[in-house]
Amino acid sequence: MPLRARSTLRRIAARGTAVAVGAAMALVPGFAAAPAVHASASATGGLRWAPCDAPEKPGAECATLWVPVDWAHPDGPGLGLAVARRKATEPGARVGSMIFGPGGPGDSGVDMVVGRVSRFSPEVRRRFDIVSFDPRGVGGSNPVTCSGDLLAERPSPELRSQADFDTTMAYNRRLRADCRARTGPVFDHLDTAQTVRDVDALRAALGERKLTFHGSSYGTLLGAQYAETYPHRVRAMVLESVMDHSVPTTRDFLRSEAAAAEDSFQEFVKWCDGAADCALHGRDVRVVWQGLLARAGRGELEDPAKPGTALSSSDLVNKVAFRKFYTADHAGLAKALAGMDTSRPLPESPTSPAPLPSATPVFCSDWHLPVRDYRQYASLVATMHKAAPDLPSLLPMHMAAACLGAPTANPQRRLDAHGAPPILVSNALHDPATGYPWAVSVARQLGRSGVLLTYEGHGHGSVTSGPCMEHAVDSYLTDLALPPRGTSCPAVPS
Repeated sequence: MPLRARSTLRRIAARGTAVAVGAAMALVPGFAAAPAVHASASATGGLRWAPCDAPEKPGAECATLWVPVDWAHPDGPGLGLAVARRKATEPGARVGSMIFGPGGPGDSGVDMVVGRVSRFSPEVRRRFDIVSFDPRGVGGSNPVTCSGDLLAERPSPELRSQADFDTTMAYNRRLRADCRARTGPVFDHLDTAQTVRDVDALRAALGERKLTFHGSSYGTLLGAQYAETYPHRVRAMVLESVMDHSVPTTRDFLRSEAAAAEDSFQEFVKWCDGAADCALHGRDVRVVWQGLLARAGRGELEDPAKPGTALSSSDLVNKVAFRKFYTADHAGLAKALAGMDTSRPLPESPTSPAPLPSATPVFCSDWHLPVRDYRQYASLVATMHKAAPDLPSLLPMHMAAACLGAPTANPQRRLDAHGAPPILVSNALHDPATGYPWAVSVARQLGRSGVLLTYEGHGHGSVTSGPCMEHAVDSYLTDLALPPRGTSCPAVPS
């Protein structure tokens, strides 16, 4: 849907009591539930492009792709997917369209194309029409909408008793019922297996015989399952910062996520010890960090982004430190921590729980992370603390709590993409969210199709991290020229 219409709907919905779960790490005003329409599978083709309503970022075109809510019933209710594209900057050298699979879950591919196209290399922008979309349940694509009052009642994800566990289970049931009623039938069809079919419909609507795809973070799950479902429809596929959907148990998932985050913290400490420009250089970084965690736990640490407001220990970990790990901004993190360390303590006060993570229903539809009772929950927390002793209250544990009792339409399994062409798997050695072992695992599951490209640096995202990475990825996407197996690219200064 054109951005002008989307903006209007946002203003209308913001006046009500419901909010959509869609912006990363935040609750934002959302849309009212879209009316059910009927769309046959054949009706998904055809995109009517018009300039996006973004005068400050000209050049992007927007359209709506109609798809079935449930691909198992293509003649049933439908929904409109918001789609955007930027045409190749050199039409005479154009290879075709490249579809970008956004991360999150909850990231807007439309926003990426409209406002952050520089995320792609100049060569990719020159040779491809860059196309992306808001996945179902996100942004302009019938977003999940829930009662703002009910969301505000969310119990703390830091459970301390069986009573807390039972309260969370009961709350999750109430919230799911409310979100389902407000969102409409798409609420029960948010899993990535459904989005795979959406991507294939988009490929066909673009007139592409085969798919050229770049998936980042959660978008790698979408790419991998597309290659599994339609191996012979893939032309080229880059999976960047890779999700491993074969991780079998709740404990394995949480342990691996905690280990990846802790590795980034250790790398930060190591950098600060050796960097004269670190704002904490010469000090014991862990002592400073533990002091800040203690102040946050007492409600005495001021949020630098919201003066006069206390920053919770969870937000200190997930919003301050973890976000800096994403961009490998060690200098920025050190400066932020040094500033908070010298700040005046606030009066001791309780802090509110962190907002519900974005697009939780999408995540819960893809990940079966059962927890029997509080005793097992406490054991899982202990597992995470052992793997990440410096980073309590990590977001994956909050996600597991938010998914308690939720049905899972697309649970974990090993990949079987037999017959797919070579797929380029790219990951940083020190990625805080999708650890390098996940990329190794996915490349192995892809078998002969999997080609692992290693970035020897830090951060979440790697394909434009220096000329070595950029050349390898560009050559593969444009000319299908793969780097030799085992290729590693050196880290570049952040």
